[in-house]
Amino acid sequence: MAKQKTAYFCSSCGCEEPKWFGRCPSCGEWGTCVEETVAVKPSSKGGRVHSGALSLPGQKEKPQLLRDIEATEEKRIDMCDPELNRVLGGGLVPGSMVLLGGDPGIGKSTLLLQTIMNVRDHKVLYVSGEESAYQLKLRATRLGGENENVYVVCETNLDEVFVHTANIQPDILIVDSIQTIATDDLESSAGSVGQVRECAARLLKFAKESGTPVILVGHITKEGSLAGPKVLEHIVDTVLQFEGDQHYMYRILRAIKNRFGSTSELGIYEMLGTGLRQVTNPSELLLSGRHDDLCGVAIAAAIEGVRPFLIETQALVSSSAYATPMRSTTGFDSRRLNMLLAVLEKKVGFKLVQKDVFLNIAGGLRVSDPAMDLAVISSIMSSNLNLPIPGDTCMTGEVGLSGEIRPVSRLEQRVLEAEKLGFRRILIPDYSLKSIDCSKLSIEVCAVKRVDEAFRLLFR
Repeated sequence: MAKQKTAYFCSSCGCEEPKWFGRCPSCGEWGTCVEETVAVKPSSKGGRVHSGALSLPGQKEKPQLLRDIEATEEKRIDMCDPELNRVLGGGLVPGSMVLLGGDPGIGKSTLLLQTIMNVRDHKVLYVSGEESAYQLKLRATRLGGENENVYVVCETNLDEVFVHTANIQPDILIVDSIQTIATDDLESSAGSVGQVRECAARLLKFAKESGTPVILVGHITKEGSLAGPKVLEHIVDTVLQFEGDQHYMYRILRAIKNRFGSTSELGIYEMLGTGLRQVTNPSELLLSGRHDDLCGVAIAAAIEGVRPFLIETQALVSSSAYATPMRSTTGFDSRRLNMLLAVLEKKVGFKLVQKDVFLNIAGGLRVSDPAMDLAVISSIMSSNLNLPIPGDTCMTGEVGLSGEIRPVSRLEQRVLEAEKLGFRRILIPDYSLKSIDCSKLSIEVCAVKRVDEAFRLLFR
């Protein structure tokens, strides 16, 4: 019979200590110490092995020379979803482990259930620890899909899950969610640091030994990070973040970590009553319309991953009613906004110290492309001067601290996207003008070197 042992874990990084601690000695976080009862099993060599220790497959294999290992191109599983395949790097890799996180009600379970209903060539086992089989059936009916190769089981015991996988032999295993799964080897409740770490380690061992890809659904904390120990994100192969505002219909799928592809890819969905619709051309949806008489609106040519799309940037500048003016941003970095306002005041000469500045990226999208800088400061100046920017003009460029317009990557793709959507003029950095051939373009390309030069073209 296994002996009982009490240990203290850090809920942030999963560090284990025999005594209580106020500050974690590993990650330095305060107030993250939790006490859990764990089991200790005797090892074959007379020592003791902690059952919560991370046990990875392949520990009994002999070392091999790197040059003797045969490397072949991995065969990926087509998820029948171009957006999901793009974020995964071309499809789901056999034997991999994927962690999908997101806010409650954002559509994580809907995305997975909708996807596996279209994967008809592979046997799928969907383990649900939060919903009943009846609820999953109602959701599948609402999504309008039928698949004879999808098995559903409502189970929270990890040992029973492995029994079902041995009987069904699925090609894809989905666990929704990892925080609801527990093993009898540990006395702690489901969702604790020890349970999440142990269950994830065993599922990883199952994935690597059987070659079956495992997709985990993970909860997030109020700060927006994935709940559970940090080791959960380290042992999985891919971490996907499903984000978006519940008041908007758009959902963004990002890859935070990906061992089999790029982390700069982006998948865009539209939430409808019948499920999630893939947005193949996000530019047309993110532009609310062309209005020549609206002040404070600028169109930016941005890129996320390898996809160019045009985004509407909205700004409002008004007189401040308080001693300290407000700086509010939605979908944009507030610290970068303060930097751009300092550039406007120092290099252009516009005083915005006693004015409130509100910035919004239309559609609920959050973009980190530095090429948005020129559109941000242009929309701010348009609202401040009460002068509209021509509706057939878009722009791209990074703004430096000296007021110069710095070059951006993949400029030709941005210009072609603007031309495809019918824009007649685009402002680009002067340094990048040599990288594109303007003779084949129907759109007017205006190269600018500094911020004041761009303003003279926009507000003349």
